Amino acid sequence: MEAKLMRRVQRYGWDRAAAYYENFWMAALEPAQTRMLELAALQPGERVLDVACGTGLVTFRAAATVGDSGEVVGTDISGSMIEESQRRAAERGVSNVSFERMDAEEMSLPDASFDATLCALGLMFVVEPQKAVKEQHRVLKPGGRAAAAVWGQRDRCGWAELFPIVDARVASDVCPMFFQMGTQDILAQTFRAAGFDDVEFERLPTALPFRSEEEAIGAALLGGAVAMAYTKFDEATRLEVEQEYLASIAAYKKGDGYLVPAEFVIAVGYKR
Repeated sequence: MEAKLMRRVQRYGWDRAAAYYENFWMAALEPAQTRMLELAALQPGERVLDVACGTGLVTFRAAATVGDSGEVVGTDISGSMIEESQRRAAERGVSNVSFERMDAEEMSLPDASFDATLCALGLMFVVEPQKAVKEQHRVLKPGGRAAAAVWGQRDRCGWAELFPIVDARVASDVCPMFFQMGTQDILAQTFRAAGFDDVEFERLPTALPFRSEEEAIGAALLGGAVAMAYTKFDEATRLEVEQEYLASIAAYKKGDGYLVPAEFVIAVGYKR
């Protein structure tokens, strides 16, 4: 698919997921976000860029760390995600954050203007991840660092059958290479090829907690990568997809909910 069209698919898909994303994914993504922030080692007073910020789950945590003397800018391809983030900032009275819709591969931001960049669970969806990481390198000051988290290897993510289940009914065109960034040391290689030095990466095994069937379905189909494809289904097809997906994670059922195995890969690199 043409890159421009793929970006449009991403944008519209995440626009549809925006209202559901935080409620369904906040607990599941917290371990990866926390470890990424630890590796980023943000300091008070720093200026930070959060790429693919979504509803600001990482942005607001970073803002609390850098304090009133610092600043965090969040960017996302989805206008609805940006609107959600702006609304949450206003509700919470957070004044050291700002949000703007823009593509990760071509950011309208000046060179050498940030102390650190963050990208939590976003690079898998970027059409040209290498270009996106190079953009992060460009906007960093000398001595700055970039930290990112992606999903790990496919065979370590118990929810991975979601994609073939959906694609059997409609070509979602969302993430044909979704697990590539988490395979072997591809994330670290991408950082090095973008110009980063002293790159470190690690794997983080985890389990995704969903308290009910409804929550597991909501995360996978309403608040995630295939949200736009899911909206194309009629009611009967939606029910089919939901039941197939629940069957694919049945081995991980715990009481009324699920504890689905997963893996994250986290990396940090430095601009010299």
